[in-house]
Amino acid sequence: MNTADGLAEYACRPGASRGRVHPEPESATRTCFQRDRDRILHSAAFRRLEYKTQVFVSHEGDFFRTRLTHSLEVSQIARSVCRALRLNEDLAEALALAHDLGHPPFGHAGEDALREMMAPFGGFDHNAQSLRVVTRLEQGYASFDGLNLTWEALEGVVKHNGPLTGAGATRPLPSAIAEYTAAHDLGLDSWPSVEAQIAALADDIAYNNHDVDDGLRAGLFSVDDLKEVPLVGPMIRHVEAAFPGIATPRLIHETVRRLIGQMVDDLLAETSQRLAALAPRTPDDVRCAGVPVAAFSVTMQHHDRALKAFLFDNMYRHYKLNRMSSKARRLIRDLFQLFLAEPECLPTEWRRRAGAPSTAETARVVADYIAGMTDRAALDEHQKLFDVQSRIS
Repeated sequence: MNTADGLAEYACRPGASRGRVHPEPESATRTCFQRDRDRILHSAAFRRLEYKTQVFVSHEGDFFRTRLTHSLEVSQIARSVCRALRLNEDLAEALALAHDLGHPPFGHAGEDALREMMAPFGGFDHNAQSLRVVTRLEQGYASFDGLNLTWEALEGVVKHNGPLTGAGATRPLPSAIAEYTAAHDLGLDSWPSVEAQIAALADDIAYNNHDVDDGLRAGLFSVDDLKEVPLVGPMIRHVEAAFPGIATPRLIHETVRRLIGQMVDDLLAETSQRLAALAPRTPDDVRCAGVPVAAFSVTMQHHDRALKAFLFDNMYRHYKLNRMSSKARRLIRDLFQLFLAEPECLPTEWRRRAGAPSTAETARVVADYIAGMTDRAALDEHQKLFDVQSRIS
């Protein structure tokens, strides 16, 4: 049904937002979701994504994706899909830009190490860490800690993978989210808004396809290897037939851009069908549906799993990445164990937040400190602390 503002009935509207924890005057020129997006863009945590690993460590090559370039690609896809579905583009963009703010250095290897180290102290989860970043760890505003984002933005951050409690939950509730939501209910037992669901699937589209691109450019697998993968192989052959003798770099780019387009078209078609069947009238109808309304078709889900399996076997478990991951895990463990046992080695502003050695209070501060590091900062810190001949400052 058409509405005066051009949005679907079930889209999130700024005027109907559940607001911010700390009330603020509204902007005369920007909606609340546009302000959320801008606060994320101007945050220190967002800037640091430029030097955080996506798959390859940031210094391994300037043409590989980083967390920052990945987040920008996700936001572009999310905006395009939301525009086609008459959803709120600004909210989806904010969520796309915020979804990786809690990732530690060195990608999933860094997260694995922090999860291991934090297991006795409540665990570590990058979505929960993103919540800590936007509600506590960013400290640039005079009146509050964090970014004071809207309820809808916080909901989308924590429910990036769906409900966290109740029938839809697939994993234990991270302690950092449980602690926060005890005071500010984010409706953890329901699905998030359509915009948040779209942002999450845009993440899938972006990282699957740019990992194909980066893996080929890094020489971890070949175009011929990909020809046996459903969806990807037929697309490669289609491009080769349309452009005989095409150079490999152009073949890769043309294939990847067409794969993104095909996945976006499938997402639009399947989501439109689900929305038509559900006929929601409000965003809360979407939240209470009990199932996601944004999704790939069954066929595309099969192709998505096949591509992920190929990338897992041929890229994420390639010996070159295994060596980097092993080094990264050891480096993160070294830093964590040192700071936990000797919190007096933390920088002054972090030392003030820590407690006694080997306590849960100190462990959380150490995890926050390490998670906020870039790859380069973690490497430098480790060298200063463990290389006896290195200068401390």
